[in-house]
Formats: sequence, C-alpha cells, structure tokens
Amino acid sequence: MEIVNSKEYASLPPTQIVPKLADEDKYIASESSFYRVLREQKMLTHRGKAKPGAPRPLSTHIAVKPNEIWTWDITWLHRDVKGLYYKLYMIVDIFSRKIVGFEVWEEENSAHSEVLVRKALLSERICGRPIVLHSDNGAPMKGATFLATLERLGVQSSFSRPRVSNDNPYSEALFKTLKYIPTYPESGFESLKHAREWVKEFVHWYNYVHYHSGINYMTPNDWHNGNGEEIMQKHIEVYNQAKIVHPERWSGQIRDCSLSETVALNPANEDEHSQVLVAHG
Repeated sequence: MEIVNSKEYASLPPTQIVPKLADEDKYIASESSFYRVLREQKMLTHRGKAKPGAPRPLSTHIAVKPNEIWTWDITWLHRDVKGLYYKLYMIVDIFSRKIVGFEVWEEENSAHSEVLVRKALLSERICGRPIVLHSDNGAPMKGATFLATLERLGVQSSFSRPRVSNDNPYSEALFKTLKYIPTYPESGFESLKHAREWVKEFVHWYNYVHYHSGINYMTPNDWHNGNGEEIMQKHIEVYNQAKIVHPERWSGQIRDCSLSETVALNPANEDEHSQVLVAHG
C-alpha cells in the first residue's frame, strides 16, 4: 500500500508498477497480488488525486393521471436535399401517451423550446399547475433562459443521465413510430410547410385514431380525457356476450381489459414503485 500510494506510483496500475519496480531491481509482489490488495482496500479504481465519480441519480417519476409528467425530445426530419434536416420538437404525456405539443423548425435552440412548452401548457389549460418535464441533456433543453422560464411556469425540469440512451423511452418510442409509419416521406420533406403539415396529420392520427399498445389498445386522446374505463367496460360486455353465444370458441377468460393505474418514468426498483402506489392510495 505504501508503494501504490506513493507519489511516483499513485497514478499507475499494477500492470505498470511491477515492471517499473523491476527496472529498479525491486520485486514487491505480482500484479495479481497488487490487484487483490487494492480490491480489498476498495482502491482498485481510485488512488492519488483520482476521486470516485458521484453517480447521477436515475430520474424516477410516477404518473397517476394525465398532465403530471411529460417527456420531450427533438428528432431530425430528412429534407429532400441530402444532409439537410428539419427539427421536430415533440412533447408526450407518459400516462396517456397523448402528444400534447409539437413544433417543426429549421434549427434547434432554447427559444423554440420555450414556445413549445408555453403552447402545450395553454393547450392543456394547466398553466401554473405543477408538472414534470423530462428530457435528455441537449443544449435546447438546458439553456439558462429556458430553465428560468420553466421555473416561472411552475414546471419541474428532469434530465436523463449523461450518455444513457434509454432514460427517455416514451419520446424515443414515439419517434420510432413516427419514422416507421408507411406514410413517412422516405425521400424527405420538400419544404418546412410540407414537414409541418405532415407532422400535424401524424399527430391527429396518433392521438385520435391510433390504438396504442401501452394503454391496452385505445386511443391516447380517449385515455387522456378520462374515457378509458367506459370504453373497457363496453369491451368486457361485448366479449362476455360473445362467450355466452359461442362458448366453444373460448378456452379461457375473455381478453384482459385492465388498465394501469400508474405509469413510471425510469423506476429505480419495484419497491420504490410500490411505495408511490401506496402514497397515492
């Protein structure tokens, strides 16, 4: 330990310490012995000036109804000129999966982000109500003026961990659906107007027509507006009646029509999720 913590060797791994000592006609121990001792002393990674990095906590949030937690991100839309793109800004409610805000611009900046959030809050009529807005760590999401605006609006900022690609799964899944839908222009968008019109049509389809698997195959707008229980009750009645009429076609229970009471954004563990469920009754 005296050797590995000395000024000369503190920054070196055992693989370099052992041969360096040999150059000085010294042999203290094998590399494996050095590693074993360092491991026992919990100094395998950090010695000398090196300090253990402070891990950034996972951003964990639980939604029990719409307009509690939103996530947003920016994706690039191909233009009809190679190498050029339009920037699509989009906010989705994680509980209902409804797209609550979207804008298309030619560039990325915090000013556009501010417009996006203000319009979404006005559209949902929740200005001044506490809400979490989760995003990755891009510059448009972390501009000082933008963050100050969110604070004034009562919006709590939440960010993905650096270099962790799956901390914003709802926005990522949404963009994947958008770019794999058959109507997506593979040859690119001809103009900013074309891009905006196409995105507007997509959002209408996604919110009002698309049966989303994450909410047991109903439209995001129906679940967002509180129609989910009524819809699922109707489904149950239809399936039960069909089972009575043709019991031979049913080998078990009717289709599962249950709906999740909570939606988690990156739950750290099941215990934490359960504690939040209890807290919300």
